[in-house]
Amino acid sequence: MGIDQGLLDILICPNCHGEIEYLPDEAKIVCRGACGYRYPVNDGIPVMLIDEAEKP
Repeated sequence: MGIDQGLLDILICPNCHGEIEYLPDEAKIVCRGACGYRYPVNDGIPVMLIDEAEKP
C-alpha cells in the first residue's frame, strides 16, 4: 500500500525539519536533512514520531 503523493509533498522530518524521501520497498520514510532518521510506514500510514524513528 502506497502513500498519497499529496501527503508526501507536505511531510517534513519532525526532528530536524529536513526533506524526506519515501522508500516503498522498505516501508520507511528517510530524512535527507541533518538527522537522517528513518520513520516506519505501517499499512500505508507514516508514523512520524521521533520516538518511533530509527536513529542512524
